Amino acid sequence: MSATALPRPRGGLLLLALGLPALALAAFVVSGPLAALVRMPAAEGYDVGRMVLLYATLPRFAMAVLCGAALAASGAFMQQALRNPLASPTTLGVEAGGRLALALATLVAPGLFGWGRDLVTLAGCGAAALLVFALVRRRHFAAVSLILAGLVVGLYAGALSALLTLLNDRYLASLFIWGSGSLSQQGWDPFWALSARLALLVPPALLLIRPLGLLDLDDASARARGLDPARLRGLAVLLAVAISAFTVSAVGVIGFVGLVAPLLARLSGARSFGGRLALSVGLGAAILLLTDAALQAVPTPSGTFLPTGAVTAIIGAPLLLLLLPRLAAADRAPIPAEPAVRQKLGPPRPGRRILLALLLLAGLAAVALFVGPDPVTGRWGLLSPALFSEILPLRWPRMVGAGAAGAMLGTAGLLLQRLTGNEMASPEVLGVGAGAAFAAAVVLFLLAAPGPAAMGTAAVAGSLGVMAAVLAFGRRSGFQPERVLLAGIALNALLDAVVGLLSASGDPRALMLFGWMAGSTSGMTPAAALGAGATAATLVLLAALAARPLAILPLGTPVSRALGVPLGRTRLALFALAALLTAAATPIAGPLTFVGLMAPHLARLLGVRLPIPALAVSALSGGTLLILADWLGRTLAFPWTLPTGIVAALVGAPCLMLLLARGTHAR
Repeated sequence: MSATALPRPRGGLLLLALGLPALALAAFVVSGPLAALVRMPAAEGYDVGRMVLLYATLPRFAMAVLCGAALAASGAFMQQALRNPLASPTTLGVEAGGRLALALATLVAPGLFGWGRDLVTLAGCGAAALLVFALVRRRHFAAVSLILAGLVVGLYAGALSALLTLLNDRYLASLFIWGSGSLSQQGWDPFWALSARLALLVPPALLLIRPLGLLDLDDASARARGLDPARLRGLAVLLAVAISAFTVSAVGVIGFVGLVAPLLARLSGARSFGGRLALSVGLGAAILLLTDAALQAVPTPSGTFLPTGAVTAIIGAPLLLLLLPRLAAADRAPIPAEPAVRQKLGPPRPGRRILLALLLLAGLAAVALFVGPDPVTGRWGLLSPALFSEILPLRWPRMVGAGAAGAMLGTAGLLLQRLTGNEMASPEVLGVGAGAAFAAAVVLFLLAAPGPAAMGTAAVAGSLGVMAAVLAFGRRSGFQPERVLLAGIALNALLDAVVGLLSASGDPRALMLFGWMAGSTSGMTPAAALGAGATAATLVLLAALAARPLAILPLGTPVSRALGVPLGRTRLALFALAALLTAAATPIAGPLTFVGLMAPHLARLLGVRLPIPALAVSALSGGTLLILADWLGRTLAFPWTLPTGIVAALVGAPCLMLLLARGTHAR
């Protein structure tokens, strides 16, 4: 990118636009107690207002500034080291690893906390980062593969944490609340402790600024100046993981700051890495202070208890969407692509693989129907023929509903990946599932007793709304993968934050919302199962009718137009179809299964590339994953039932990890 093409730096204006309102709100919050303290400096007895100001409000503001700056610095180091604008402690699964480590230590080895909670969190964050890098080592840390591995590791750790919380709510309820990011303080000790830990990391951070700035050049130029790019990247990522671990240990997961603050710094025109880092730190502190001050300014006690991490996205996501058109397509050369992308694969044999997928699905369906714990004794084995008439009418609707939902999510994921040219596109990543959950939450909280029809209609409307927004942002950027993905991440974070706030309100309906989002087929009736199966068959067949554009669109806009594909109408129709598939599947499986991401990758990594075979294998893979998840959720903790959506994440993520680690990558 030439110097003349660089955007005019406007970081100072952006920092003022965020910093001044943050300071004004903070001043408003403390003005009342401070005025009372000045008027009555020597109040007799226990002065509640004074104690709250000195030991709760002010330490909380200080912690917001410190944590916002630290998380932004962690994200800036990751994005610079990996030359990836999507890298952050959240997208690489680092924060989810720290949270999982704390949950496991609480349940299995509480004695580890004697060594310090920071060490437990650091071990979890470091293990997650090492796993991500191990998965993409053979791909030379290519940008798309790196974020895909981070999403999968984060998904797995988050799903396991959620499952542990559901099974051990008495012990992990506070960890669940803390996991949303809480800045509530009861003194200055946590602030000073975190400050001391972060101060130890300042000298190495300062030493790395200048060498990391040379990574804006290619690796050959960096080596010519005496640098080892691989070692430099490793040191920078290690530093970023340590910063994130210390912060997560102190206040929980406040993930959006580490992604949005460095991106805002880049989008505002900061050119050198030192300038981007400084601006990122200031923006991160301003965003988190503004968020927390706005919460404390709420004239009800509930504002104090709302999770700051969830609310942060409500401020950061619109800013990211506003500045997204300024993101340059080639702002920075990625780390060299993996050689596996250029490997020549053997002759594809989609017929055999489709047959194999069908046999696997049929075998798994038989297992789901006839194998499991005996309903009376609880012993594992084949279902007794004497119980067929009583048990099979309960099992086959669950199996059919789960298979239909998985097939629809797998098909939607393939459509989105073909449309955007982005291997990481899926209903979950692009926010389509979050749109369905958001609309369902609104209906649940506004209507007295919404039925399945109202919830389903709302889910369709929410999915279509988010897909329309992603389509609008994608059209402005020519559907460049990075911009489309960033728009989806921003919308996803925004909608998830709203749903999180509704869930944290204390309303009993929040439990209903959580159960709906976790995904469960326990209430599936025969009529509903047959309806889901018919819907899946219809929508998947509609997708198959689009085989020709699905084969041509990945070739690019000029080729597609030359071959007579009406791009506008075709993209709109396929995006709408993907939204309908997602909306129909979300009430059954929940919005967090990531089947829409995993199923197309299973087809691609198995070498199935033509549109019709790819659709078939994606649909069959998605159905297989959810049927397996539903069977495991029904049998593993018998007589209790585990949420199908969470179990699907636990089942599918390791499969995708293994395929990623193989280093083969079919296109």
